[in-house]
Amino acid sequence: QDLLATETVDVSVGGGAVKVVVTGQQKIQSIEISQDALASGDKEMLQDLLVAAMNQAIEKSQELASARLNSITGGLNIPGLT
Repeated sequence: QDLLATETVDVSVGGGAVKVVVTGQQKIQSIEISQDALASGDKEMLQDLLVAAMNQAIEKSQELASARLNSITGGLNIPGLT
């Protein structure tokens, strides 16, 4: 658990318009929005990009957590942990 708190995954969507960094514990560390995305004035596009980035980051974080847990449990199927 402590290791997952310090490991991060980075996701970029929209050609770098939105970047999200999430820890292995699914906690948001940072969100970056490019100046171009802000200047576009397209609120709906920006909202869609934020949702996409957040969902992808959470998914990658869950995959990271699962991989770390599998390395600890040796791939055992322990109810409640996998």
